[in-house]
Amino acid sequence: MHDLPPATVPQHVAIIMDGNRRWAAKRSLPRALGHASGARRVRQVVEACSARGVRYLTLFAFSTENWQRPADEVSSLMGLLVHYLQKEISNMHASGVCLKVVGDLSRFDQRLQNLMATGQALTAHNTKITLTIAANYGGRWDMMQAVQAWQAAHPDKTVASMDEAALRPHLSMAHAPDPELLIRTGGESRISNFMLWQMAYTELFFTDTLWPDFSTSVLDEALQWFSARDRRFGASGSRLAC
Repeated sequence: MHDLPPATVPQHVAIIMDGNRRWAAKRSLPRALGHASGARRVRQVVEACSARGVRYLTLFAFSTENWQRPADEVSSLMGLLVHYLQKEISNMHASGVCLKVVGDLSRFDQRLQNLMATGQALTAHNTKITLTIAANYGGRWDMMQAVQAWQAAHPDKTVASMDEAALRPHLSMAHAPDPELLIRTGGESRISNFMLWQMAYTELFFTDTLWPDFSTSVLDEALQWFSARDRRFGASGSRLAC
């Protein structure tokens, strides 16, 4: 089901891909296989979002807090990200996907940084859908680096002279509109330091579905739910405002 009126389809969908480890544990499998199964969902979700008219899709792949996980799990996640980019970049380009990677990329090894740069350069002019991968990303980090970047660009000014419009170009997601819809899989009901600035008015959809089991039917359920929301942005609307 993807016949929603275009006006009701969110232009920007963000997803916290949660539940890979629990999916593996339920099957008595290593955590790495849970993450690998989750990675295989990405292409399907990108294609489904594009087919439904979503113009921007942002996936939370690795947070600044994920470094605290066991070293072997972090290592497998890094290897999986390398493998994913090696396998998918050419397909993204052929499918019209524009790839962006946001976060503090300096902590990744040079091979991974080079793959990220290559993928972004190759797909830079594609316009069908923009896929942003948030890697070593945190919402608090994003706001801090944006303030620092603004200050570096305006050394003769103080932060007292900065407003929201001035800060926005320095945020990691400056290339995209704020997400209208966040989907979090895995049964948790929090945003976990993801795009804190950008999600001021985002609709939040939580599902118990574990990420490796995420399907187009769950995506359509979220889009249908979003289409029925009364988005007022603090003003009165068709429903009684509090």
